[in-house]
Amino acid sequence: MTRQSDAAIRVLSVAEAGAFGERALRNIGFSADEARVIAAVLIDADLCGYPALGLPRILTIAEHARMKLPRKPVSVVHETPASALIDGGNYVGFYAVHRATEIAIDKARASRFALVGVHNSWLSGRNAYYLEMVARAGFAGMHFACSEPVVVPPGGRAPALGTNPIAFGLPGEPRPLIFDMSTSALNHGDLILASRLGQLLPAGVAVDAEGRPTRDPDAARAGGILSFGGHKGFGLGLTIQALGLLAGAALPRGQVRDFAFLFVVFDPALLVPPAQFKRQLAELIAQVKATPGQPGVEEIRIPSERAFMERERRRIEGIALERRVYDRIRVL
Repeated sequence: MTRQSDAAIRVLSVAEAGAFGERALRNIGFSADEARVIAAVLIDADLCGYPALGLPRILTIAEHARMKLPRKPVSVVHETPASALIDGGNYVGFYAVHRATEIAIDKARASRFALVGVHNSWLSGRNAYYLEMVARAGFAGMHFACSEPVVVPPGGRAPALGTNPIAFGLPGEPRPLIFDMSTSALNHGDLILASRLGQLLPAGVAVDAEGRPTRDPDAARAGGILSFGGHKGFGLGLTIQALGLLAGAALPRGQVRDFAFLFVVFDPALLVPPAQFKRQLAELIAQVKATPGQPGVEEIRIPSERAFMERERRRIEGIALERRVYDRIRVL
């Protein structure tokens, strides 16, 4: 199915994209199983319409300073029947956080509730992927992720927080309800991809090293990204950075502003019958979608609805990669 729609684009089938990504990941040092897990997360981001969090992230993984450091197996360092604190072994989060999601689901099946934290890991990608795993297993979940500073606080001119996304997943029919948002005005992956492609950033999302607004991605990398929604996004981002301390953010390197990931997963039946919840959730969504639209608005969309539709379309049409990104991954 590989075809070139124009000089700047390379289109791959899902199978081709998977093989392509796995080859590159194995060549930069991951095992076959690790590469399979990481590539699956990346390809799903591409399918759902988030290219900056998809296969181009292989380049970011390869370039990351922590790829040069030794890894050890992902391990549980503290555990109760309903909780686990996980040392990610310096594995990229695409792998370590995926394993943490599996552990959270297993514990929720056994105890109906799970609290799982991960540290000593980095770059987890699109958190909706992990919450969809949780929701499709029949559980409700929340996920908080923090990282090294790249986001400037209101009034500041140097980064103080990570992009610090928050995500939710709820089981539903015919598909779960997933909401995933960064607390920054721009994902760091979008900034990196814009820099690779020489594209301008949207207005009002970043500042340069002097704190001046900029659309230049390289100037923004020297400065920082702004918080989403001003002080409200900053407050959420700070709280998520603090929650990361519960997941052990400061344990690997003694830094309170570092990568960490926290899951809260529970069985809806602890509160209401699951069938009743799914029925009422479907009714809630239907009522919201029935809201009269403004002039020119054809449809009220629900979080994750567009991503699910994109996924089905791209499974048929394939995944488009910028040619210059494709060629750089191919070199790996």
